[in-house]
Amino acid sequence: MPLYIVATPIGNLEDITWRALRILKEADLILSEDTRVTQKILQHYEIKVPLLSYHHHSGITKVNHIIELLKEAKKIALVSDAGTPGISDPGGELVHQVLAAIPDIQIEAIPGPSAVAAALSISGMPTDKFLFLGFPPHKKGRQTFLAKIKASEYPVVVYESKHRIIKFLEELTTVINPEAELMVGRELTKMHETAYRGSVQKILAEIKADTNAQRGEFVVIIKNKK
Repeated sequence: MPLYIVATPIGNLEDITWRALRILKEADLILSEDTRVTQKILQHYEIKVPLLSYHHHSGITKVNHIIELLKEAKKIALVSDAGTPGISDPGGELVHQVLAAIPDIQIEAIPGPSAVAAALSISGMPTDKFLFLGFPPHKKGRQTFLAKIKASEYPVVVYESKHRIIKFLEELTTVINPEAELMVGRELTKMHETAYRGSVQKILAEIKADTNAQRGEFVVIIKNKK
């Protein structure tokens, strides 16, 4: 049986395809980054399929167990906390390990929501080419990460958490052109979805002024000016 890589909503539970729902219902097992998060989706759509956690801290024993289940022809669906598995989450490593162990396995993409695509679609910036860098490293490699943003000739897409968004924007003020164009998407597809647009200084001031704005998940798009 194939391994299904299933995209799930990044916020609004209506943002899931009929195909994704069918695959989840037909699966023998659903691998989930956080079973508590995935359970909310399954309950909403009345899907009763066993869950098994798979996340950044899952060791080789868990991976080998999953590989053995696939060899036994179990139909397994992989989901992340939100969006498309493998994009800045541990799903990519699992796919790598599975392919190494079972080279002829069918791995099937069940496409759907992605925070990168959602943010780019409303950015108003050129999106024929862009650089996606994921989450900034917390310590080691952070200056190199910022240097890549500064050097890019294309819009750069970055994920950031509510705990570090202020720090990241403050650091941007020291490395990018003050006239650089930004869009910061917050809580995309959710009730309090917000898109901040303008210079990094303008957006930083707006987010600092409203403590409610410092909640949620963020996607930052930077269009630098040389």
